[in-house]
Amino acid sequence: MRRLFFSALFLVFSLPVLAADIALNPDHPQQHVVVRGDTLWDISAKFLKFPWHWPDIWYVNPQIENPHLIYPGDVISLVYRDGKPVLELTRGSTAYKMSPEIREIMLEKAIPTIPLNSIRPFLSRPSVVGEDVLKLAPYIVATSEERLISGKGDKVYVRGIDEQQGQHYSVFRQGGVYKDPDTAEVLGYEAIYAADAMVIAMADPATVELRESSREVLVGDRLLPVVADDYEMNFLPRSPESEVNGTIISVYDGVSQVGQYQIVVLNRGARDNLESGHVLSVYQAGQKVIDPVLSGREDEDYFNLNNRGKDRNASVVLPDEHAGVAMVFKVFDKVSYAIVMKATRAIHVYDKVRSAE
Repeated sequence: MRRLFFSALFLVFSLPVLAADIALNPDHPQQHVVVRGDTLWDISAKFLKFPWHWPDIWYVNPQIENPHLIYPGDVISLVYRDGKPVLELTRGSTAYKMSPEIREIMLEKAIPTIPLNSIRPFLSRPSVVGEDVLKLAPYIVATSEERLISGKGDKVYVRGIDEQQGQHYSVFRQGGVYKDPDTAEVLGYEAIYAADAMVIAMADPATVELRESSREVLVGDRLLPVVADDYEMNFLPRSPESEVNGTIISVYDGVSQVGQYQIVVLNRGARDNLESGHVLSVYQAGQKVIDPVLSGREDEDYFNLNNRGKDRNASVVLPDEHAGVAMVFKVFDKVSYAIVMKATRAIHVYDKVRSAE
């Protein structure tokens, strides 16, 4: 049975941190009854101006079993203690007995932090790999019936399968190279998922049947073994503990403009102290424009020859503009994946990210 490593939501917050600068949503309700389809982020936004400040006013009631997880039917109430806002949980009518046998089922009934359907494929499969990982991986040497393109239900022949790694694999092909735009350092290689596969005859080459597929499978594609689904499915949204300044270096599926719930790749990772759940502000990078005065173009026309001594290319970079909020959900050593939770203007590759307030 699949193991789900849930972050222990708000585990470190046994008492509320009554921050003096918590900004409430001006239209906040006094109570909210949790319903199926809610996310923690959406509920937070009902009460708070900045949803990632939720842990700062979350009150964990020790009399409630498992108060760190929130279920449909629960009631979230805004109250005041010593003049400071606090969010309290009243457990709904459904009782959840968290015995070991049903623990995973009950955890799955808890509401998620963010829409999981948007990020699930990125959690369960490798997406960023080192150069040698795909080069040394088993590869498709031929297809059945000499097909140029294979898909679900087709058989392919694979060399390099290690019997000790099991029968379940995913098919990938190498995508783009992730480079730091400032230093040109290679940060990793994109592994583009194509299909799931199962070995049905172990040999050299092995016979492999393609199962679920999201794109065509080609000769030369690589196979990586499927590992246990030991990944986080819930997150603690919060500002990074240290200052983060980074850049969006890629957008999933190559769209030119990014909107809500789309996935972006950042040039910052674990080595930069970035963690799952960290919330970052996105800034549209300021454009470089010609300075009309310093360039002499302000009053230039065909007959005006007085500006010949000026630098006609004199320019200035406009300030970065706040464009949205993103939350990191998967971290590699040098890069990370983030989901855009809010977009107030168009977001593009090479826009900037900084620690949220």
